[in-house]
Amino acid sequence: MKLPKINIPWWQDGSTISEALREPHYLTQGVYAFMQKVQQWLQWPLEQFDPLTCTESLLNMMAWDRDIQRFDGEPLALYRKRVKFAAINAKDSGSVAGFKAIFERLDIGIVAFKERENPDQWDVITIEVRDSAMSQNSRLMQTLIEQYGRTCRRYRFEVSYPVIVNLHHGEFSHSHALYRARDEYTQKTAVNPSQVNHSQDIFVASIGNNP
Repeated sequence: MKLPKINIPWWQDGSTISEALREPHYLTQGVYAFMQKVQQWLQWPLEQFDPLTCTESLLNMMAWDRDIQRFDGEPLALYRKRVKFAAINAKDSGSVAGFKAIFERLDIGIVAFKERENPDQWDVITIEVRDSAMSQNSRLMQTLIEQYGRTCRRYRFEVSYPVIVNLHHGEFSHSHALYRARDEYTQKTAVNPSQVNHSQDIFVASIGNNP
């Protein structure tokens, strides 16, 4: 909560009706500064519950309770973040989306997360990151793998180097034509009739008296 600014009437601001600053201007500024101190004193106990604002000694107790160990050379701001997100990071460690979220909470972007690329080495998981992320956070990424990595999995990092390509466009004119050729022909078939000659004979045979 921000302390509201003290507004006093113009005839008491110490500057409107005088050429130089006079009381109660200085008194008002002193009271405001004192109230800011009082506000800090009152907020101090509440800030001790937040790993981002608590004292370092209390931060170490929170880290012990949440199974977080500070590695050599780790900045205090990063250490505070790891303690703050310890519970949700442990919850997200079992899935691909959750593993990406762990890195993003600590300002490390994962380009790709590849599983089962090789049928023979199916337990290898490849994490593709930017070159800048690898050079600046190599110790942190190793710590995250050790703490939140899956059991019976091997992890390796693959570094990608982004390349910026500038494409310039311009206006151009063109014409397009389509020509189609077709050959049509008609075939006529003529049938000439011809005479067919034939003869037919019928013979009837009988035996005995039967007609």
